[in-house]
Amino acid sequence: MSKKIVTFGEIMLRLTPPDNLRIQQSRVFLANYGGSEANVAISIANYGGEVDYITRLPENALGENCITELRSHNVGTRNILRGGKRLGTYYMEKAVALRNSEVIYDREGSSFTDLQPGMIDWHSVFEGASIFHWSGIDASLTDGLAAVCEEAIQVADEMGLTICCDINYRKNLWRYGKTASEVMLPLMQHSDILFGSEGEYAKILGIPAPGFDSKSAADGIDRYAYDSFCKEISKSVPRCKHIYIALRNVLSSEHHTLAGALHSNGTTKFTRVYDINNIIDCIGVGDAFVGALLYAHTVYDDDQKRVDFAAAASALKNTIAGDYNMMKAAEIESLVEKGESGEVSR
Repeated sequence: MSKKIVTFGEIMLRLTPPDNLRIQQSRVFLANYGGSEANVAISIANYGGEVDYITRLPENALGENCITELRSHNVGTRNILRGGKRLGTYYMEKAVALRNSEVIYDREGSSFTDLQPGMIDWHSVFEGASIFHWSGIDASLTDGLAAVCEEAIQVADEMGLTICCDINYRKNLWRYGKTASEVMLPLMQHSDILFGSEGEYAKILGIPAPGFDSKSAADGIDRYAYDSFCKEISKSVPRCKHIYIALRNVLSSEHHTLAGALHSNGTTKFTRVYDINNIIDCIGVGDAFVGALLYAHTVYDDDQKRVDFAAAASALKNTIAGDYNMMKAAEIESLVEKGESGEVSR
């Protein structure tokens, strides 16, 4: 059986002021590329998995550069559409000390946001694939893109693919007159794998979240509360076989604790708590979790191994600058199996 994974979303130009400057202070920006579903694809390819990325890019040098970037990470690009007027952009101020991260999106009228149903040949895209991954960011941008997501999900269902959804709620993106719950809940019903933070599940499903408050690796997880939370989620999405939850407690801009939970076969599995002090870049940490869990579904049969691998990958992404998780599978497995942290690899 094929283990190819297809991800769908918008890759953008990321512009970041250097040296923790604010946007209004900087006359120079560090240029990079990123976007949730592209980050997921690059993670999968980094681990050695087979992955195709679906998007639409302008026919100019920026579009070409995106394709070159994706190919440099061994991501399949043969089904990327070309056309439209511009590449979406976002500006990122990094968090530091007491100051929060700030993101400014500039993606209206981009090649991707102009997508409409009928423009992508999903039957051709899904040929030879086993998993389709999409996220709530796709559905949040325009009414047309929400319809494209529905179209893709229907074809993936017809062709027997496993469907993975990352809730990926971004309050600043839902601007076209429909609520996230109104759009997402019907689409999520087709999920075989579902991922989100506890806050995202609470937002879309209206189920109160327990609240992860671990302050160190020695602190535990309220397993009873999260088991009950997962069972309530399962009632809202009865088809879903694997419900993943990312748990994060932000102690400061540079100090977070992180863990994961997976509800499957009527039981909830938990990872250990990671204490991450001296964070380099927390953008893409959820994407790293998703990329790792999707890869894990192609190589592991054991659900505990899957969630352990995903949480460890997510923890390690905090040490990597930029959107992508550049860790290799062996490095993640080492952290899971041996608990290595900060040692010298000889």
